[in-house]
Amino acid sequence: MGNHIRETVINVLHHKGKGGPEERGDLTGEHPLGDAGQFVLACLLIATWVADTFFFEYTTFLNRYVPLAVRIPAAVALLFLSGYLAKAGLFIVFGEQRDKPTVIREGVFGVLRHPIYLSEILFYLGLLILSLSLAATGVWFAGIGFFYYISRYEESLLLARFGDEYKQYMKNVPMWIPRFWKSEKSGRESVKRHG
Repeated sequence: MGNHIRETVINVLHHKGKGGPEERGDLTGEHPLGDAGQFVLACLLIATWVADTFFFEYTTFLNRYVPLAVRIPAAVALLFLSGYLAKAGLFIVFGEQRDKPTVIREGVFGVLRHPIYLSEILFYLGLLILSLSLAATGVWFAGIGFFYYISRYEESLLLARFGDEYKQYMKNVPMWIPRFWKSEKSGRESVKRHG
């Protein structure tokens, strides 16, 4: 098991090399600026958060009204959820090479279409809750817009590759906010397929 985890992490960190998305026929691709954009977003958000939280404190006045006893447990819960989504999503995508390209529906991808991007959004939200920096929150909202944009781009690639199969997946599985109920339409379609 340890070797499998190590190989998966190496694959994820060095996905541009051997076995990366560009060389793996079972992976559809990503936005050309996705990795660079995520790096810039991370640097900008963390720099803004650190500067406002620890040095300038221009927009952290809400800390006076929301005690640490509330903020710390909420932030820890979000950070754990973020870590779970990232680990589960990355292992499913990069953990094994599939013989035949397919729409991934297993694990967290059966509940969310973009669990890895959601993990990043929740990670940053966890940091924001610790200090309630409104300046960093502004960057966070811009980041959500960026993740939405690259998610839609990647979905256009998946639609081009898988057509109706991915369209059906999009109807049944939400982008970022899980449904805890079955829609009437997807329930009827499920009965048609299995009944």
